[in-house]
Amino acid sequence: MKSHREELWFNTKTRREFINITPKVEDAVRKSGVSEGFVLVNAMHITASVFINDDEPGLHHDYEKWLEQLAPHEPVDRYRHNDTGEDNADAHLKRQVMGREVVVAITAGKLDFGPWEQIFYGEFDGRRRKRVLVKVVGE
Repeated sequence: MKSHREELWFNTKTRREFINITPKVEDAVRKSGVSEGFVLVNAMHITASVFINDDEPGLHHDYEKWLEQLAPHEPVDRYRHNDTGEDNADAHLKRQVMGREVVVAITAGKLDFGPWEQIFYGEFDGRRRKRVLVKVVGE
C-alpha cells in the first residue's frame, strides 16, 4: 500500500472565504501514484472546514447568509467563548456545521466524484495562516 501526505496552506485576506481546492487535491493524488484508494482532506484548525458541494457563486452566497443566521459574528459578547478575549466563537460553530473533513474514493487514479462535486476549504476566522492535510492511501 502507498501513502502520500501533503499540507495545503492558506492565509485569507477576509474573515470568511470559500476556496475550491479540488485542483490541489487532484495534484496530490497524481503525485501519490495511487490508482485505487482514498484521499482524506481535513482542516487542521478548529475555525476552518473542508466540505464537498457545487462550485456555484449563488450557493456560496447562500452559505454565507445561512451560516451568519445560524451563528452571527456580532454581537461578540453573546458567546461565552469570547470571554477569553477571542472574537471567533461564531467561527467554531460554523466549522461544526460545515464539517472538519471529507474522504473521496480514488478510481483509476482520479477523484471518484458525483456530478458537480468539488472540494472546498471554508475559512470562518481568516487573516492568519492555516493548513489543510491531504492524505492519500491505496495501491
